[in-house]
Amino acid sequence: MGYSKTLISFALLLALGSLVQCHEDMTIIDITHTYTPAMPSYGSKKGLGEILSLVCDQRKGFKTTNSLLTIQVHSGTHTDAPSHTFIEYLTQGIDATTLDLHTLNGPAFVVDVPRDQNITADVMKQLNITRGVKRVLFRTLNTDKKLMSATLYDSSYVGFTQDGAQYLVDHTDIKLVGIDYLSIASAADVLSPHLVLMKNKDIIPLEGLKLDQAEAGVQYIIHCLPLKLHADASPVRCILTK
Repeated sequence: MGYSKTLISFALLLALGSLVQCHEDMTIIDITHTYTPAMPSYGSKKGLGEILSLVCDQRKGFKTTNSLLTIQVHSGTHTDAPSHTFIEYLTQGIDATTLDLHTLNGPAFVVDVPRDQNITADVMKQLNITRGVKRVLFRTLNTDKKLMSATLYDSSYVGFTQDGAQYLVDHTDIKLVGIDYLSIASAADVLSPHLVLMKNKDIIPLEGLKLDQAEAGVQYIIHCLPLKLHADASPVRCILTK
């Protein structure tokens, strides 16, 4: 009996060692933008502005240093809740706290969108995303132009059109839709794609992603956690692993 226990313990140690080695070998790609006063804010010419202020500063005699954070929840890398476009959902308590963590975490693909157009139904057809794929991050001209690094809001950014969003709903199984600028929808019609995607409360838009280091066509695991806010959106920290 003692010999059997020794063998079991040895096997468990080997398995634990393998897990540790796998963790050390894991590639981590941070797809979250750093919050700065100069980062873009939707519709603004001046950027996000100061979001941090010191309420306690050790340099001024305080025992600790404490910062106050003041931020618009649709800033930087963030996710929308259905109540962003449907006020009745907010009154029902469907907000950032109810976003499905299973949807926000799991296997994901990065796809490269044709660089000269918005994500229309025709573009979605070209991308040929197979059924069963549930999480897709759409890398566009926004990444090439480094729009998330520019202070001035750029209304020429690439996003979904209404028919592109409808094609995604009708012809794919995608539940997490990521994009590399502040809105999932093109500036020409910013509301309709949101309405299409979020009507049934099962598709989550993930906006403001940093996708320059990710490879298209590679299956990653996305790890994405919003703050637990009773709000229509939330900042997130997102990484990809492989």
